[in-house]
Amino acid sequence: MMSDGREERVDGGRYVRTPRPVHFPVEATVPETKRHLELRTLLYQLLKLAFADSAAIGCDQFVYWDPTDPRACLAPDAFVRFGEADHQFRSWKVWERGAPQLAIEIISESDERDRDWDDKLEKYKRLGVSELVRFDPESRERPLRIWDSIEHDLVERELTQPREQSHCLPGFWLVLEQPEVGCALRLSHDREGAQLYPTPTEHEAEGRRAAEQRVRELEEELRRRPH
Repeated sequence: MMSDGREERVDGGRYVRTPRPVHFPVEATVPETKRHLELRTLLYQLLKLAFADSAAIGCDQFVYWDPTDPRACLAPDAFVRFGEADHQFRSWKVWERGAPQLAIEIISESDERDRDWDDKLEKYKRLGVSELVRFDPESRERPLRIWDSIEHDLVERELTQPREQSHCLPGFWLVLEQPEVGCALRLSHDREGAQLYPTPTEHEAEGRRAAEQRVRELEEELRRRPH
């Protein structure tokens, strides 16, 4: 700092004032139902297990797209940004890391389903996502809705059933009944849902079943050998 109140640069230049840092919060206290937490966690876990080696996976972190306005933000229930492996981060700033290609919103009981959504949709358009997935576990008519970025606009797809191919991920979005949580959003390798992307718990259980099956095969092979 110079004696006249001006700021001196490292390279010898001077500014007429010191910069005013913009504060970007990394968390907020927002009520969340247990079911919403479980649905969000299930989705985050399966995305992380499947894509963490090639994409950053977010879950309820603030995503900022305007470096001058901390109010220009969203907190998707899940988001994916390909191009780097997953890592720890407290918030996501688009001007530093790029916009997520995929964002997912799970509608909760506290949401004003129509009024809040119009505002969120406009914000996601500004954020610059390529695919926006909305899952409403309480809706019987349209539990799954998807928007794609077309010519800088988010345009909703016409869906005839709650299953549709993702344009960002290698798989299909499906709405399925799941133990304990009920209606849930899942990702599957196939349209029918026979090859779901597993959660870590499902992955471990499948590994145990495969190991047990291998043990049974070896035991059967030993019994068949002549003594």
